[in-house]
Amino acid sequence: MSVKQLHVNLVAAVLLCGVALGCSPKGTQNVKPNILLIVSEDNSSDLGSYGNTLVHTPNIDKLAKKGVKFLNAYTTYSVCSPSRSSIFTGLYPHQNGQLGWATHHYGLYSGITVLPNYLKETGYRTGILGKIHVNPAERFDFDYEALSGSNFQKESLKDYAIKAKEFVNQSDSPFFLKVNFPDAHLPFQNEVEGLPTIKVNRDRIKETLPFVGVNNERLLDETEAYYNCMNRLDESIGMLLDSLGDLSNTCIIYLSDHGAQFSRGKLTNYEGGLKIPFIISYPEVIDEIGSSRDELISVIDILPTVLDLSDTPLDVDLPGKSLMDLFTKEDYEINWRTTLGADGEGASPVFYYPRRSIRNKRYKLIRNIDVGRGDFPAFTAYASPDFGSGASVEEIERSNEKVRDAYETWRKPPEWELYDLQNDPWEFENLAGKPEFAEVLISMKEALYEWRVDTNDPFLSKDKLMKFTFEMDSVNALYPDHSYREVDGFKWKYLDYLKNESS
Repeated sequence: MSVKQLHVNLVAAVLLCGVALGCSPKGTQNVKPNILLIVSEDNSSDLGSYGNTLVHTPNIDKLAKKGVKFLNAYTTYSVCSPSRSSIFTGLYPHQNGQLGWATHHYGLYSGITVLPNYLKETGYRTGILGKIHVNPAERFDFDYEALSGSNFQKESLKDYAIKAKEFVNQSDSPFFLKVNFPDAHLPFQNEVEGLPTIKVNRDRIKETLPFVGVNNERLLDETEAYYNCMNRLDESIGMLLDSLGDLSNTCIIYLSDHGAQFSRGKLTNYEGGLKIPFIISYPEVIDEIGSSRDELISVIDILPTVLDLSDTPLDVDLPGKSLMDLFTKEDYEINWRTTLGADGEGASPVFYYPRRSIRNKRYKLIRNIDVGRGDFPAFTAYASPDFGSGASVEEIERSNEKVRDAYETWRKPPEWELYDLQNDPWEFENLAGKPEFAEVLISMKEALYEWRVDTNDPFLSKDKLMKFTFEMDSVNALYPDHSYREVDGFKWKYLDYLKNESS
């Protein structure tokens, strides 16, 4: 049964209620569902509903109890702007052009349609609270915008609930509202304006996040602050949902944009950077409430899902899939993906190091495209004193051999990294050079190549890759302090020479 037919049935049921019981047919003028998209920044699946017993996240956990929790959900790129570009376009960053931070002038190719613009065509009122963080911002035709700053200091978090209520109260038509919460973005703060009201018990924290591997008192303190950010995030979401009241006929989608900003997390293609929490709550259509699913899903699936729910036509071919297919079709009708790819360019010239990755249910393959570039820039950044949540070189050296080897692989990446995610879920042992995994390596290389061909990856062209690399390195040499961000009229040339091949 299609989502459209489900909506028709829902309306029929409401009308029947009005005829038989004399009740007001609430919802008959708003047949299409409202859509509330909640995105949090920089957090992994550190939630009670995902098994973390140290945090206090009852509001997000309640969404999971009233919805479906995905266990294999991923972003397309472990940095905010490219990830958000995939949410808004249903395309990988190498397809849409947003190859780095919006604050560094990276942006979408011309001619790319974004989610709110699709929805307006079918009568939705659209709103956003928090930053868009995708260029050009003026291309996003939201009806309502508020709290547009990054708010990394997490001030006045109650305003998100207030503004959301204001938007909903002004919406006579079905609405789409995206709310961005900054809580888990650096700097980690144990308390801001009395939030969270329930603190994490520091004495219970014995290890930092599992993908980090390095444990000491300093990093455990950072973990405590990060967990308190998660508690505060949950309270913010609770205030939001309470302010909106009746959310019947509303599909609520919650996810993070990418993983936590700890070593081997954000800015990497490891699970700590790419794997995210993802929950859908829509009891009117999804009858599998309180369940978990293990399909490989991605942020590229959000746009086709929302367009499916809203019965909005899509006139382009996208790599994403509507998640509603998983709930409204028989198993034999579902041809779901068996592999899932991800991008990685570094997000700015300072961090530039091109790579691609792909995974199936068991294995992950990372291709480090230009291995002669020296140390991986993100490793160097995390190991510096400026990244308090990163493991220093001295701390790494005091760790066990397995951890030291994993960090050395990150610091000096080989061309290929292969991981058995079943037996090594946080990727501490590179299997690419082991003879017993030779066939797996070949198979994953083939899958990676096919994905890159299918998605028209411009870096399959050596000329395009060399041209892009030259541009990144040249700008970095001219502006090593990122000062190009302040240059009037600065524009990345790649937006012209890569577009023809990838869009």
